[in-house]
Amino acid sequence: MAGFSDQISSTIENVKSARLPPKLTENTLVRLDQLGKLTDSPSFLSEFEKFNHFIDWAINLPWEKRTPDILDLTHAKEILDKNHYGLSEIKDRILEYIAVLKLKGEDRSEVVRAPILCFVGLVGTGKTTIAYSIAEALGRKFARIPFGGMGDPLDLRGQSRMHPEAEPGKVIKALRATTSRNPVILFDEIDRVTDEGRASIMGVLVELLDPEQNHAFIDHYIDYPFDLSEVLFIATANNTINISTAVLDRLEPISMPSYTDSEKITIGRSYVLPRTLREAGIPEGVLSFEDSVWPKIVRPLGFDAGIRTLERTIEGVVRKVARLLVEGKIKQLTISESNIKEYLPQW
Repeated sequence: MAGFSDQISSTIENVKSARLPPKLTENTLVRLDQLGKLTDSPSFLSEFEKFNHFIDWAINLPWEKRTPDILDLTHAKEILDKNHYGLSEIKDRILEYIAVLKLKGEDRSEVVRAPILCFVGLVGTGKTTIAYSIAEALGRKFARIPFGGMGDPLDLRGQSRMHPEAEPGKVIKALRATTSRNPVILFDEIDRVTDEGRASIMGVLVELLDPEQNHAFIDHYIDYPFDLSEVLFIATANNTINISTAVLDRLEPISMPSYTDSEKITIGRSYVLPRTLREAGIPEGVLSFEDSVWPKIVRPLGFDAGIRTLERTIEGVVRKVARLLVEGKIKQLTISESNIKEYLPQW
């Protein structure tokens, strides 16, 4: 049993050297001491493996680690304008929050309560991508938690270690993945949870989004309070009908507008096409579009509130051009009304 004793001693040293909250360190060392007295028990190995799994999670959580915020309004505006066309009201709201953070400076005696923005709009209107841009503008790490089809509140809160296959919840997993206690965490499509789990999931959301409660959020697996007050939570929804009143009370809903054809042309030409060409590895100047073909690219199948169809159409054209380029059949191409049908994806 000397080998087990050595393992326990090594684990104890790991716990002592980790920057855990003092009370959690104390509780963990007490449990390790108890396990050290059970090395002759037939259940020791399984119990030790389970507790080691817990220790791995505990010591890898960002109890004290945070990323420094970039509180430069000019930088933030450049990021938002680079990634998104229009949306002036949303951009102004984000810049206002950054301004408040800057005025507060580095004084952490009082945490600045972030507005919990909830972007509401139809599919493809940019709800998720604006959240990525907010994280980029602030210089924070980013994590996304999809709510579509979620039916169990334990997905968020984790499962007790009493269960054999217990795991932490998605919030704790997001914190470990970002290695930061102040990331941007996106709750994506919070209106799309299952009918059976809606009430209980909304109850957990209230706790997560309430500044009076989330400073001591307890995941069942970690079983120790984690301070979420520095996390910038953002939510998205297709509509607010299926969101409980208590959750809505803690959100700041912002409507994402549907795009007009002229706006889509600008987005397609100035944002989607350059990005798609970069991703496909097509050199600048190889592919161009005549102005007259953009209405056909914007609306190949009829009206679409968002830009998903626009993105798929441009991606389809670019893929065909990429193949022709590799096969040596073209060196340069202009998409015009005379050849547009050859390159539009066939649905």
